[in-house]
Amino acid sequence: MKKLGALVPIALVLIVPAAIWGSYAMAADAYQMQQAYEKQAGQTANSQRGQVFFTKTHGGDWSCATCHTAKPTVTGKHTITGRPIDPLAPSFNKERFSSERQTEKWFRRNCKDVLQRECTAIEKADVIAFLRTF
Repeated sequence: MKKLGALVPIALVLIVPAAIWGSYAMAADAYQMQQAYEKQAGQTANSQRGQVFFTKTHGGDWSCATCHTAKPTVTGKHTITGRPIDPLAPSFNKERFSSERQTEKWFRRNCKDVLQRECTAIEKADVIAFLRTF
């Protein structure tokens, strides 16, 4: 019985992250990430809504386009640090949306900068749908 009790923490380490990552755990590209966020949101992404979201300021001084530019096929520049930011459009940067962890990390960080909150699943899906139009 002691051996079974020792397996519980190991099982939690394996099961909890899978539950957190939910439906996008197996995504490997922008389209699959978009689909996973759509499923999570229970609605279909809209690229036009994504473009408005991407270029609009949301009560603050910044929009996504502030650093990433309104044309996400080109290199952007971080407003504060001045560091270059590789293009966001997946057709111009194959690394974009290829990692669930990186995608979530950057959505979380950037949404908090732009919105002062985390993005919703449909906002993420809309932005990816917009970025996939290039």
